[in-house]
Amino acid sequence: MTFPDRFVLLCSLVSALGLATAILPNSNIASATVEGCPISALSRFRRHKVVRGDTLVSIAQRYNLVPETIVGMNPSLQDGSLPAVGSELQIPPFNGVVVEVPRGQTWRQIATRFKVRPDALFEVNGCQQDPRIVFVPGVNWSPNGFTATPKNAVFTTSVQLSGYPLQQAREVTLPYGWQINPNTGEVFFHSGIDLLADVGTPVEAIAAGKVVFAQEQGTYGNLVIINHNGGLQSRYAHLDSIQVKVGQQINKGQLLGTVGTTGQPTGKQSHLHFEIRSSSSLGWVAENPKDYLKP
Repeated sequence: MTFPDRFVLLCSLVSALGLATAILPNSNIASATVEGCPISALSRFRRHKVVRGDTLVSIAQRYNLVPETIVGMNPSLQDGSLPAVGSELQIPPFNGVVVEVPRGQTWRQIATRFKVRPDALFEVNGCQQDPRIVFVPGVNWSPNGFTATPKNAVFTTSVQLSGYPLQQAREVTLPYGWQINPNTGEVFFHSGIDLLADVGTPVEAIAAGKVVFAQEQGTYGNLVIINHNGGLQSRYAHLDSIQVKVGQQINKGQLLGTVGTTGQPTGKQSHLHFEIRSSSSLGWVAENPKDYLKP
C-alpha cells in the first residue's frame, strides 16, 4: 500500500472513530499532553455540521483554514464531492495533515520528510516521545501528495530582541535542538539553552516587557515568562528565587530572580534554562536563543 493510500485510510479511521469528540484517550494517537507543553493538536479537533448554503470555501474561511486542509481531513470530499447537508466534517485547529509515523522513524526524520520545523512538530503534538499518529502543521493534502500551506507566515517576527540573562557570558552546557538527555540517555527536543551558573547567580531580563508568569511550573521549576514587543517571549527556568510578579512591567537588565535547581533540570550542574519563543497560530513556538543573545 502506498503512503497516500495509507493516508486516505488513516483519515477514514479518523472520521469513523469520531476523533473530534473523543480523541481516543487510551491510545497513543492522542495521549495526555506532557506537562508544560501545548495541548496536542489531535486533542483540539472539532466537528462542523454542514448546513444549507455551506461551501468548502465558506467552511474553511470560518475556521481560518485553507480548503485543502478540510479535504485532507475528510476523505469523502477527496473525489471532488461537495459537503453534503447534514454531514459532519473533521476540523483541525490549524492547517496541516494527519499522518501515521512508520515504526523506527524519529521526529527529525518526519520533520525532514515534510520540510517542517522539528520543534514545532514536537510541540504541536504535545511533546509526546513516540506517537504513532501525528499532526504535521503547515502541510496540506493534494491529489498528487502534499504541498506547503500557501502564505504560511507562522514563524515570522517583526522585532528582534538582543540581550543576555546573566551578567556575563556563560558556558552552554546543553544547546537548543535535538539532544541526548544527560539524566536519562533519551533523545529529546531541548526548547532552550542551559547556561552554566552557580546557585544564587542573578538572572536579568534580556529586554523590556511584561511579566505574564512567575511561579512554579512542573519540570521548569520556578519559572518567569516575559512577553516582549513584536510577538516574542523569553523564559527563565529552574530559578531558586523569583523577584517579580505577574503584570509587572520590566526593563532590560532588571533582576528577575536567581539561578537554582528547581523542577527537573537536565544535567547535574546548576544552570539557567533560557528560552525565546515567538507567537504563532500554533501557540508560542520555541526559537533558537543564540540568535537573540548578546553578552
